[in-house]
Amino acid sequence: MKSLIWLTLALGLLTGRADETKMTATNKTELATFGGGCFWCLEAVFERLDGVKAVTSGYAGGTRENPTYKEVCGGNTGHAEVIQIEFDPHQISYENLLEVFFEAHDPTTMNRQGADVGTQYRSIILYHNDAQKQGAEKAKEHAQWRFPRPIVSEIVPLTKFYKAEENHQDYFRKNPNAPYCAVVIGPKLEKLGPKLRKDLKK
Repeated sequence: MKSLIWLTLALGLLTGRADETKMTATNKTELATFGGGCFWCLEAVFERLDGVKAVTSGYAGGTRENPTYKEVCGGNTGHAEVIQIEFDPHQISYENLLEVFFEAHDPTTMNRQGADVGTQYRSIILYHNDAQKQGAEKAKEHAQWRFPRPIVSEIVPLTKFYKAEENHQDYFRKNPNAPYCAVVIGPKLEKLGPKLRKDLKK
């Protein structure tokens, strides 16, 4: 009788572990890192996509360790203002994110987005693995037909991501009436409305 009880408990434990493993694999998220002008703009765009779990503003692509916003704005760190996106690939693919990336800014202007000028505002895709590298190169080639000038977006490996100061996180949500938000981000979100729909192709 005791042997039967222990066997039942063991089977139940194994089944539970199997279910737990399956759940972890199913709920696994991935990261994508993009830069395309002010990170406030890109953050506001991507956090509205279905399947995106979190968006963090930060700095990447440079050499200075633990840079500050003031240092990055000075243009001497080599870093770009970027966002890091945590997404569920079962709800939205990396290719979908790239599609929105090329729609959300002008990838043909070197080190500039509108009035924001400097290397910190360059168009850049920082890939996390070879699959993302290949996907970025393919998406860049595919997007080129929409632009009369060559796309200058960098495609480079991510070496280190530095989270920006807390006052730069969720900036548009916290400051919707700030001049920059009202004049730049608000109109951009309206323009991108169709791209932010929930039925992006998988």
